[in-house]
Amino acid sequence: MPQGKLMAISDLHVAFPENRRLLEELHPDDPADWLIVAGDVAELFRDVEWALGLLARRYARVVWTPGNHELWTPPGDPVQLRGEARYHQLVRLCRDLGVHTPEDPYPVWSGPGGPVVVAPLFLLYDYSFRTPGTTREQALAAAHDTGIVCCDEFLLHPDPYPSREAWCRARTAATERRLTACDLGLPTVLVNHFPLLRAPVDALRHPEFAQWCGTTLTADWHTRFRAAAVVSGHLHIPGTTRHDGVRFEEVSVGYPRERRAAGRPPARPRQILPAPA
Repeated sequence: MPQGKLMAISDLHVAFPENRRLLEELHPDDPADWLIVAGDVAELFRDVEWALGLLARRYARVVWTPGNHELWTPPGDPVQLRGEARYHQLVRLCRDLGVHTPEDPYPVWSGPGGPVVVAPLFLLYDYSFRTPGTTREQALAAAHDTGIVCCDEFLLHPDPYPSREAWCRARTAATERRLTACDLGLPTVLVNHFPLLRAPVDALRHPEFAQWCGTTLTADWHTRFRAAAVVSGHLHIPGTTRHDGVRFEEVSVGYPRERRAAGRPPARPRQILPAPA
């Protein structure tokens, strides 16, 4: 019987030296451990390659899904691909490193707490988490008025789609079809950088940021697709919540200044399976 644990982490942001050191010191407790990396590893291709390559050498399997930061096209990155072309180049990079991506067959975790299908999802957002009763234009205007504007507006390009909303809807529709078609009759661990539900977003310090945090199209996926757990990041508010009896794990490391302000210890991967007591 395979041993080990299914672990998860996100929002490594290794451009920060403190976070880079944290990753350098990260080792599995058991060589059979798997690690889910739920996005925002870094902005530059070379940093993503360094971080995922290091983890792939240490863990039995690494499962990655992109965050918004990997999809940025920063002016200083020698790789100036945009939008979908950048995403597919990231997928090729991961495959070269032996890292599992949303474009690969969903792996089955057969260790303690399994078997479960581990499904990395890449869904983006469509501004539908905005303040109820407002239009997209009103929500964006309010964000600009308060100065709380996601850098995606300037660095995350949707090419060849006309907008980030259109890319999100295309990804969501295709992923929904795939999850339905490949149903193995097993529970799932759904992994997405952005929350699948709006409820966790209510904890944000700046509610204007919610519109860049997910889509209402996935509100019932945790029940429809028999999730044993749902893993996400993006909010930089690590913790465990339950919705409809399903465990939701926000597993972000976040920025050093946030950890210091909150008095949090250095982040470690969160155990997903076997389910903690």
